[in-house]
Amino acid sequence: MTSSQDFLRHRELCAAIARHDHAYYALARPAISDREYDRLMGELLGLEQRCPDLATPDSPSQRVAGRPLSEFRPAQHAVPMMSLDNTYSQSEAREFVNRLIKLLPGETLEWVVEPKVDGVAVSLRYENGVFELGATRGDGTTGDDITANLRTIRSLPLHLLGPDAPEVLEVRGEVYMPTAGFQKMNASRVAQGEEPFANPRNATAGSLKQLDPRSVAARPLAIVLYGVGETRGSFAPTTQLELIQRLAAFGLPAPPRTWFCRTMEELLEAIDELDKVRESFGFETDGAVIKLNDLSLRARVGATSKAPRWAIAYKYEPEQARTLLKSITIQVGRTGALTPVAELEPVLVAGSTVSRATLHNEEELARKDIRVGDTVIVEKAGEVIPAVVGVVMEKRPADSVSFVFPRSCPECGTAVSKTAVEDGADAGAVWRCANQDCPAQARGRLEHWCSRGAMDIEGGGEVLVAQVVKSGLVLDVSDWYRLTIEELSGLERMGRKSAQNLLDGIQASKSRDLYRLILGLGILHVGDGVAKILGREFEDLDALAAAGEERLLSVEDIGEAIARSVVDWFSDSRNRRLIERLRAAGLNFKSALFQARAAPGPLKGKTFVLTGTLEGMTRDEAAALVESRGGKVSGSVSKKTDYVVAGAEAGGKLEKARKLGVKVIDLAAFRDLVAER
Repeated sequence: MTSSQDFLRHRELCAAIARHDHAYYALARPAISDREYDRLMGELLGLEQRCPDLATPDSPSQRVAGRPLSEFRPAQHAVPMMSLDNTYSQSEAREFVNRLIKLLPGETLEWVVEPKVDGVAVSLRYENGVFELGATRGDGTTGDDITANLRTIRSLPLHLLGPDAPEVLEVRGEVYMPTAGFQKMNASRVAQGEEPFANPRNATAGSLKQLDPRSVAARPLAIVLYGVGETRGSFAPTTQLELIQRLAAFGLPAPPRTWFCRTMEELLEAIDELDKVRESFGFETDGAVIKLNDLSLRARVGATSKAPRWAIAYKYEPEQARTLLKSITIQVGRTGALTPVAELEPVLVAGSTVSRATLHNEEELARKDIRVGDTVIVEKAGEVIPAVVGVVMEKRPADSVSFVFPRSCPECGTAVSKTAVEDGADAGAVWRCANQDCPAQARGRLEHWCSRGAMDIEGGGEVLVAQVVKSGLVLDVSDWYRLTIEELSGLERMGRKSAQNLLDGIQASKSRDLYRLILGLGILHVGDGVAKILGREFEDLDALAAAGEERLLSVEDIGEAIARSVVDWFSDSRNRRLIERLRAAGLNFKSALFQARAAPGPLKGKTFVLTGTLEGMTRDEAAALVESRGGKVSGSVSKKTDYVVAGAEAGGKLEKARKLGVKVIDLAAFRDLVAER
């Protein structure tokens, strides 16, 4: 081999190993076997042994190179590294958003929510695509040079992927230790008679302080990157979402999931959803980070001496308080479910005063042995409704008695019956009132119909619903469409202007898409996601009403409980009459989401799920390709899925596909699959 051939082969091997490192460590999607990987690495090492000048700093062989350091050198940040202000309650999150609204009058503000990784903040400097320097935050201006230690992190590319790396790219993020790796490492330390680390963050911090990179290489460290400092050259994203996509395109590990929010309500929903799914990430998080999406607007609001004004950390750390349980009341929901509620001596928890807390169901009440008169522990970790998590047994009154769950509805007196709940927080069994005319159920159905996710009728909240039910003006959802301004104006605190605004909202709701109407009907087990699935599958409400259980079960992600519930709802003569009243009122029964059944073609019978960013192709274009060849595109992964097409930033759907053993293909393989034969 000539010198030029050696050089070219070395470049090929470096690029191939970098791609496979990224696929294995960053994407968890290995493309070759361990044996084949070792063969490539062995060839690289042999080549560098023959030609030492080829062992450049960005070579995969240099991940653990050099001698132990005597001390860390200082490294100055070109752009200061700032920390974030913290918030612990939704009210404080609202205050943060309102501050930005005041600072940016007239601007449309959009937000990105990211997991707050519980790790060690670092800054990485790439020059012409090559990793040159890595440093800790330090005092924000100067940190420790830990370049050698960061090189050992396999998910971190030593050379940026792609041909368009900027002249300088300084990226910021967190080094952390995945939960599984932490547990394995601690077990090994205990077996060797060493003291285990207290938690993954301590283990990470201790690892990065090691002066010998070979010791660091033995630690299961990982990294996530989500921001930038100094940049020079062709790197000019305009939003946080675009920034993350660009970083991921360079092969840099990005957050496993982000949420894009346009309103305060969407933002709070995102924070709550993140709290529910964060345990699935495989690493510890201690909150959510809320960021202004538009980078130019960030520059306008600037920063304080310690933290940016455009971002804040929402901490999930649970705050608990003790208080007296004065009584237990029973709340009847729109489906007739009876839920026990703790009436508490008001107590401050997580920034707000709590006087009521859910007790879930009879089984949960009995399991925790919660009684009236108990001193209880209340916790509110980002939830809307706090919960009683335990009893202070030593303070229990001597004459306390177990709570007896009622066997008749407290609202209407109808006998209640017990039905199974298959999943969710209230799994087990629930008592239900079967009387559809129960005032509590009527109020719940009317409020649900008006809710933002359903028919979105502004003003149709709890207070108004209570008034219209009590007055007899509205008893089912079709009655909203018969109201007159005179009737509404006669209600307490309802002037003609407010009445007209409500009527305008009711009129506007007639044109809502079918899936929102389905959701608004309040069919048991049919939430927002299921309603959208049904809207994609059925052209109009009549087609859904005519579908039998077998037809519904043929729809992906529709199980027996949902299918049975839908059929039962439309089989009820009362509900059929309700549908006719809604039809007469002029509501839209057509679905804009409807996807016609697959035409005959080479992909007939095949179901695809699209996830991540597909370079050079929108998801709509990809879906059209599938459907034009007879295939079907689904919004969620199940055992019925044939292919998951994974682009950049693929998240939860990709992980679920791996767990279920569903075939995952990249965009190139997808193009081959849908190519004309």
